[in-house]
Formats: sequence, structure tokens, C-alpha cells
Amino acid sequence: MADIWFSFPVQLLILHLRSNLLLIGSWIVLLLMLTGNMGRKLGLQYLFLDPEYLGEVNFWSFFFIGLAYGGFFMSWNLTTYLLSAQYFPFLATLSRPFTKFSLNNALIPLGFFVYYLVVIINFQAGYEKLSLDSVFLNGLGLLFGGLTLVSFYSIYFNYTNRDISYYKSDREMPPNLAKPIAPGRRRVDLDYIKLDNNRWKVKTYLNEAFQPRLVRSVAHYEARMLMNIFRQNHLNALLLQLITMVILLILGYLIDVPLFRIPAGASIFILMSVLIAILGAFIYWFGEWMLTIFVLLLVFINFVTSFEVFDHRNRAYGLDYLAEPVTYSYDTLESICYSDQVQLDKQETTRILDKWRLKMEPHTEGKPKMVILSVSGGGLKAATWTVHVAQTIDSLMGGQFLDQTVLVTGASGGMLGMAYLRELMLREKSGDSVNLYDQEYLDNIGKDLLNSVAFTIITNDVFLPWSRFEYRGNVYTKDRGYIFEQQLNENTDSILDKPLWAYHRAEAEARIPMIYLTPSIINDGRRLIISPQGVSFMMVAPVGLQKPESVEVDAVDFGWLFKHQGASELRFLSALRMNATYPYVLPTVHLPSDPSIEVIDAGLRDNYGILSATRFIQVFTDWIRENTSGVVLVQISSAPKIEEVAQNDGSGVIGSLFNPIGIAGKVFDLQEFEHDNSLGFIYDLLGPEQFEVVRFTYKPTGEYEAAVSFHITDGEKKDVLNAISLEENQESLRTLLRLLGKDGPLVSE
Repeated sequence: MADIWFSFPVQLLILHLRSNLLLIGSWIVLLLMLTGNMGRKLGLQYLFLDPEYLGEVNFWSFFFIGLAYGGFFMSWNLTTYLLSAQYFPFLATLSRPFTKFSLNNALIPLGFFVYYLVVIINFQAGYEKLSLDSVFLNGLGLLFGGLTLVSFYSIYFNYTNRDISYYKSDREMPPNLAKPIAPGRRRVDLDYIKLDNNRWKVKTYLNEAFQPRLVRSVAHYEARMLMNIFRQNHLNALLLQLITMVILLILGYLIDVPLFRIPAGASIFILMSVLIAILGAFIYWFGEWMLTIFVLLLVFINFVTSFEVFDHRNRAYGLDYLAEPVTYSYDTLESICYSDQVQLDKQETTRILDKWRLKMEPHTEGKPKMVILSVSGGGLKAATWTVHVAQTIDSLMGGQFLDQTVLVTGASGGMLGMAYLRELMLREKSGDSVNLYDQEYLDNIGKDLLNSVAFTIITNDVFLPWSRFEYRGNVYTKDRGYIFEQQLNENTDSILDKPLWAYHRAEAEARIPMIYLTPSIINDGRRLIISPQGVSFMMVAPVGLQKPESVEVDAVDFGWLFKHQGASELRFLSALRMNATYPYVLPTVHLPSDPSIEVIDAGLRDNYGILSATRFIQVFTDWIRENTSGVVLVQISSAPKIEEVAQNDGSGVIGSLFNPIGIAGKVFDLQEFEHDNSLGFIYDLLGPEQFEVVRFTYKPTGEYEAAVSFHITDGEKKDVLNAISLEENQESLRTLLRLLGKDGPLVSE
């Protein structure tokens, strides 16, 4: 037992637990992701268990995961060797000391890898229902990827690292190693710790053949020679880490090439490798001053990047940032709310509604029902669910559902799906060969968006992004926002790549539903309403126009505010991205105003599109009463409306301190309470016979709930599609068809 306790692998593990907890924390974070204890709702575990490369989950996607894991494993070894090798001076007397260190330092990485492999097999065979051959090939890809990277590192160090045999030969010691040894940066007294009774006690170590070997005394070696061997090895390790950083920087210029968009899980491994290398370098060079230097460095970086030359904040493509910025203030907002522009915009939208009424007359007896469609955020889960439900309803109604829809509101993934479906609808009406219900379109909207974003973060955004591109005469910086749009554009066959004004005529003629995109303004919490039509009437509740200052202006008409900065030229893909800017995954967008407006996901204020829908109904209540038989608000949500009450009993004194903070994580639940209040007001305004809400809600039909992510697995997608067969959704279908006068048999999907 003593031989095991004092073996090199065990003693290294103890040293890490004592001195390198920050580094061990990286393994803990990865383990929490893998088990789903961290980011389960965001689907972080699926990035490792079901990685996708070039649209496929196969040997090569797992090969890249293995390659990145091998890099993380070697970064762990390089960093811990840099920080810990001098505690084990016997290493300097061995041939290939770094190789032996890595083998003996593999307890944590090996345990993680074995567990990872078991979880992959269980997930793919159990949840994804893959064949044993596919599971075996995927596991083989993971193993080969890891071995490939480790082999590369081994070859590099075999030819570059020096050991005791090199300096015991007749060669003259290099000048830099012949210098007297100054006190180490970590203040390690090698003369002291190399003595048998004082050094970190190790009895055995494993050699390259995994055979135990006895540790010999090093007391008879000169401390200078031992320390210089470590110094040369350390410099070699630092050089390799520097080369790795340069390679990542170069790869940042290749983000437009699909072949380089590796699986997002691999990007996470690479990011962790970089963080470990940086943390190790800080500890090595600055020791006890590490935290102070790190804080000062953050302050310095923040100061430097505040200057325009280093200003790489994300921008909305199509807007002119060289024009004089518009003044953004409450006075500016009031100036439009209490001007004639509101009535002009309202009249234009009324003309659209009149054309919609004329379009519906041949298909309805009497006054038609107005349909307003509100869709929720929720990544590709929401996008897939929204398209599937809309396709199903429209097909059951013989293509009339989308025609009967006046307005589409919502957030994030749901709006990505509806924007795509609406464009297909427009092309079909324009005579293109489009079958709106083709499975191809459902597959397209579910294609991965996360790989390219994650790869861009680690190769471009963590550095200072310098690469540029031009759009409609303006120049912008490439970053993860840019690549998100490019990937979405590729996934949807480039049909959404058009300026905002391109939809003005089709909406004005009521050929397609209007879409209101409503990203949230970080500066003041207001909603920014993006539409090719004038929407100044949406900026304040109608009573605010009749009684100024009775209520506060709570929204901003994007087209009006930025008309001199080219609002109509805004890339529609940028508008969709602004509406789906999940914090940190995508960069917040800065607009050309003074002060600069910064916008984020619409879900921050209204994840379900209810605020926009109810405000629209308020504004046009009189027209609705006169020209329709009522309003049907169809809500397509990617999450259950009523959730179970969370338990907080037995949390302990420390845990209970965080309970009040937990309500911040209930932002969507709080929104639903407010939305129900707004819907109650509309029921009172129109009457229960003239207003109906029909909900289609995704609920998991299998063991796992689909995650909120820009990546969706095949198993998750099947679960999302199966949710239409749930009895409550079938009942919603029957109710909706009855309300719209299309009773008939349902086709369960």
C-alpha cells in the first residue's frame, strides 16, 4: 500500500489537489458539462455526446473532438509540468522527462476519457438509437483523434527537449544554461528539495512501457544542472504554447471556410486548453502576484479597447456608422410619439389591413377572423417546432393559415423559423417552384449554427479581430455575429440575404404577414421594433397619445430613429440575429446613436411576442371590431406554460443566502404572468367571443427535453416533431380549425 501511496501518479494527484485547484477546476467544469449538471437546458452535454461536422455526426466529427481533447490533455501536462516538475528533481535524471511526467500525470485525464467514452456509448446507443457499428466508429474516431495530437506533441518533445544524457556528454553547456541559477520565479530551492529527506517523496514511477521503476537519489547531481534541464524544458513548453496561439490566430482568418468549422465541443476543449495555458503562464511568471497582475491586466485591456482604433464592437450590417449618430434620449422619443408621424404610420398599416380584408373575402363568409401568430424563443428547438406547427396548420387549412395571419411576433429561434417560412411563402406566391411543406425546409432550419460560432470565438473573438468585409458599401469587422449570419444564410440557401426594404412592398400589399422583430435595448430596457413599415404607433400605449405623459414610452421605432443611418438598408439577417442575440454566445449589437444603443435578445423583454401582439390589437381595436369577426392569437411555445414549483427546502444556511437571487432566473415565468395580465386586458377590450388564444406547446415525449441551443441532435429533433401528437396539441389543432371555419379530420404528425 505504501508503494502505491508514494508512487509518482498518486503523489502528482495529491500535489494538484494541494496546489493546482484552479487547473483541476477545468476538469470539473468539463465533467459538469458532460453530465448535464451544468448547462443542461442549453444542451452543452450534446456538444460532446453528439458532435456535428459538415452536417453529419460520424467518425470525423468525433475525430475532431478527440483531436481537441488530445490538445487539452497536452495543455494540462505542459502547464502542470511547468509548475510542478521542479518538485520532483529525479525527473531531470531520466531520459525524456516530459514524456514520463505526462504518463504519470494521466490519472485525471484517463479517468475523464474512460467516463466520457462510456457516456457516449450509452447516449448514442440508448437515446440516439444508433447501430453498434456507428457507435464503434464514433468511439474509434474519438480515440484516433486523441492519439494523433498526443503523438504529434510526443514527436516534438522527443526531438527538442534535453535531458541528463545530453549534458553528461562531451558537449559544452550552452551559455544560457551555464549561468548561475537565480532564485526561481516560484522560489524553489532545488538544493533543498533534492535531498532525500526533504524532497517530495516518491518511491516509484511508470516508464514508457507502463512498468514501475524505482526512483533513484539525485543528491549527487549538481542543482544547477537539474534546474537548467527543467528551464530548457519549460522554455520549450512555453514556445509550443505560443505557437499554438499563433495558429489559432491564423485560423481566425479561415472562418468563412466550412471545412474549418469544427464541432462546438472541440472548440470548448480548445478554449479550455488556452485558458489553462494562460493561467499556468500567469502562475509561473508572477507567482503570488498573479491575482494582482491579472486584475491590472484586465483594467489595462478595458482601457486600451475603449479607444476607437481598438473598437471592435459588433455592428448591424447595412447601417452607416460614418454618418452623424442620432441622439438617443427620452426627449427624442417623445418628439416622435407626439407628432403627426404616428397617425401617418397608423394610416399606412390600416391600408395593409384593408388589403388583407379584401384578400380574405373570397375565402370566408362574412367577416374574417384575424390571426396573429406569436412564437417563442428557444434556439433551434423553437425554430424547428415553430416551422413544424405552422406547416401542419397551413397544410390542414389548404394553404390558408399563413394568408389569414396578419402579424408575426416573437423572439429568437421561433422568429428564425417564421422568417424562413414566410420567405418561402413569398417565393411560392411569386411563381417559384416551392412546396411549403417539404421536409427539406424543416431540415434546413434545424441545421447546426453553433459550430461556426464556437470556432470563431476561440480563433478570432478571444483575440482582437482584424478581418474585415464589405456589405452594401460599408465595411465591418468579422466576428461570431458575422459568422452566425453566414451560417444561417448557408443553411437556408441564401434566400434571407436581403435588405429590410425588400419586404416593404410584399407586406404593404398584404401578400405576406408583417413581421415585427423586437430586440431588447440594454441601455434602458425598451424594445426596439424593426419593421420595413412605419411602427411609431407601437412606441407607447394608445392612451399615451391621448393623454401625454400619462404612460412612459416603452419602445422605439427602428426605422424612424435610424432613417438617416440607412435603416431600410439593414441586412435582414442582421435583424434576425439582433432578435436572437443570446448573451455571450452572440455579441451584443451597437447601433449608430449617441449614446450608442446596445441591443440583445428579444427574449429579455418578451420571449413570446405577446407584448407586441397585444399592443397591436390595442392600437387597431376599432378597425378590428368593424372589419373582423374577432382575433385568434396563435401562440407557438417551445416550453411548457406552467412549470412545477421548485423546491428550496433543506438548502442549508449558506445555500439559503442565494435563494432570493433565484428569482432572477425566473425571467420567463415572470414574463408569462405579465403576459396573462395583458391577455386578460384584451379579453376585456374585445370580449371573450371576439378574442381567442390557442396554444401549441412543445413538451418532451421521451426521456430528455430538447435543449435551448443553436444545435439540435437527431434525437431531440424527433422528440420535437413528435410533440404535435400530444393530445393537448391535437386539441389545439381542432380548436383552431373550428375557429377558422376549417373543421375536418386531423393528420397527426
